[in-house]
Amino acid sequence: LTALLPFVLTLFMLYFFRDPDRTAPEGDDIFVSPADGKVILIQDVREEQYLKGDAIQVSIFMSPLNVHVNRAPCDGTVESVVHTPGKFLSAFKHEASLQNENIAMAMNTKYGKILVRQVAGFLARRAVCRVKPGDSLKKGVRYGIIKFSSRLDIYLPKSANIKVKLGDKVKAGETVIGSIRQ
Repeated sequence: LTALLPFVLTLFMLYFFRDPDRTAPEGDDIFVSPADGKVILIQDVREEQYLKGDAIQVSIFMSPLNVHVNRAPCDGTVESVVHTPGKFLSAFKHEASLQNENIAMAMNTKYGKILVRQVAGFLARRAVCRVKPGDSLKKGVRYGIIKFSSRLDIYLPKSANIKVKLGDKVKAGETVIGSIRQ
């Protein structure tokens, strides 16, 4: 019985930190989900800090049961990566997006700038972003991880046609969350 708890914890950690291979769908005009989880917010916003303009925000909540590896939503070049210390509110709360500790990655793409923000949650105390300014990313490639339950916000160009709705379950690198209107 004494060995059962460490064994169960080990199994949970192996399950939690899994990193399955994923294949991004074809097409230059699509954005894939950067995270596994549930879509909890879709809204038009004015993002002044990095994009300095209007965007469509899609927020994805990751429970402890989701894969927590984050993937590039499209092809592009990393313009900046900024870590901002903050609170550790529950990640599904609206105010967590800007008040919680986060790492914001701005990318230049052929459709303009986008922003992907890894947001720490109540349990998640650490986000890891493995890219730096100047790095070139391909759609669906791994770029970071958030440990335990957390949130990921993506800010797409206003010209994007959002393909998901509130409550949808998405998979990082596979689920199309938006496309560019032709």
